Amino acid sequence: MNKPVNRRAFMKGLGMGTAALTTGVALPLTSCDSVAGKAVTYEGPILQIGDDIAIAETEYGKVKGFIMRGVYTFLGIPYGANTTGANRFMPPQKHEKWEGIRPAVFYGNSAPQNIYDRSSTSYGAFVDHWNYDEVSENCLTINVWTNALDNKKRPVIVWLHGGGFTSGNGIEQDGYHGENITRYGDVVYCSINHRLGAFGFADFSAVGGAKYKDSGNVGMLDMIAALQWVHDNIANFGGDPGNVTIIGQSGGGSKVCILSACPQAKGLIHKAVPLSGSSVSATSKETAQKLGEYILKEAKLQPSQIDKLQELSWREYLDLANRASATMRQETGIAGGFRPVADGVYLPTGTFFEEALPGSPDVPMMLCTTFHEQAPSRTNAELENITLEGVIERLQSRFGDKTATIVNAYARNFPNAKPVEVWSLITANRQNVIRAATMKKQQQSPVYLAWFGWCPPLFDGRMRAFHCLDICFWFLNTDLMLTHTGGGTRPRELSVKMADALLAFARTGNPNTPSLPQWPEFSVENVETMILDDTCEVKNDPDREGRSSFV
Repeated sequence: MNKPVNRRAFMKGLGMGTAALTTGVALPLTSCDSVAGKAVTYEGPILQIGDDIAIAETEYGKVKGFIMRGVYTFLGIPYGANTTGANRFMPPQKHEKWEGIRPAVFYGNSAPQNIYDRSSTSYGAFVDHWNYDEVSENCLTINVWTNALDNKKRPVIVWLHGGGFTSGNGIEQDGYHGENITRYGDVVYCSINHRLGAFGFADFSAVGGAKYKDSGNVGMLDMIAALQWVHDNIANFGGDPGNVTIIGQSGGGSKVCILSACPQAKGLIHKAVPLSGSSVSATSKETAQKLGEYILKEAKLQPSQIDKLQELSWREYLDLANRASATMRQETGIAGGFRPVADGVYLPTGTFFEEALPGSPDVPMMLCTTFHEQAPSRTNAELENITLEGVIERLQSRFGDKTATIVNAYARNFPNAKPVEVWSLITANRQNVIRAATMKKQQQSPVYLAWFGWCPPLFDGRMRAFHCLDICFWFLNTDLMLTHTGGGTRPRELSVKMADALLAFARTGNPNTPSLPQWPEFSVENVETMILDDTCEVKNDPDREGRSSFV
């Protein structure tokens, strides 16, 4: 088995080439690795799989994975039962125990959803090259990477994927992959699939009675079930159930915040890292129930017939529910959508952290967003030459009479930014993340804040620090996500610093590491922010003037 590696040697090793993995994910290491600064060549095969290799015990039975470059890998382990038929809209159920040894060698099914465009002309498909295979309601699975099946009690990191609450999966992009961070940091890394959209967050409590009382939050209950599985089983994979960090980006960041406000997660999570997504409240019960009524109406069913929704194919039901959501928006002006519900049981009816339900977690939190999130000129080079007046015109419909004030404030706050970058900074403004950090600060546990500003050279430098870019940096996957970073030494150097901070936070609840400048806790007064870029530095409220212009 390969031992945890020296950070400098590991950084060099990341550039040694690519090797194809049978799961379709390319990894940035060949048969050579580095340990304590010395080159090591695997004398045996890079991939190991066999009758007595990588076998672990779970509460449902034994699973067999494989060893890839020294990292034990288990893919698609069930943590709950199939959610189709009578289990649709119901809280997750335990999986049946199995006899013998179950293979765990390929990712589990993605939850029902509308898959992203993957046409040959799609720049989005080129940049993100989404990984999807089978889609079904039998989707409650977890992936696990670990350095050894022993009793070492390594910190556990659980990844919650993005895609809002309606799309995505645990390995939808290669930046989510767990092998590199596992090997480097000697942690146990997990990623999960769970129910999404109209399957995970359709509230039928008003029309379906007690049987359907939890239907609006079963997607969140899936995540709780996955975390419970981690608590009950991860020691068999060399992990510590008493030290679990949840991390997610975009919709996954919101999931991290929501779980951090959910009493049922207490004791199952110990640190939290939301990236480019944060929530301080859930959908109102009234709005969620109204959408449930619209779904029943779209299906032409009476409340007494609601069980018939469980008999539809997932495609029929998904299309029906999405039509109902569109109709509700058109008729009422309420954009309900499908997301967790403030029911007063699983989630507070008020603001998270301020009005926490009894027994809610109080865990250290590290929040990060990117400078630009959305880069208007990525596929439109003409916008590189837009003027501030042009930016004001483009944003007028969004900000109305305050547009010029906002644009000019950001231009003053960032005098070296081009007008198109001012545009990005405005649309990616930190209002929400500062609000989330401020609300979280009302609890006892520390809060840390980062802002990712590294820009790749791709698309003639027009991608900038866009939404999703930082993911692969946290997990040492910058050479896996070449279409995000361009690859090479420059992103690798920042990636190791960020991985060191994440690993320190996962171990202690404090991200400070010799790799970075001293990182102070966030305070409402100073808004201390770690800038993550080729040169990392701490600044106090670096966008204060621009952000204040929204008031």
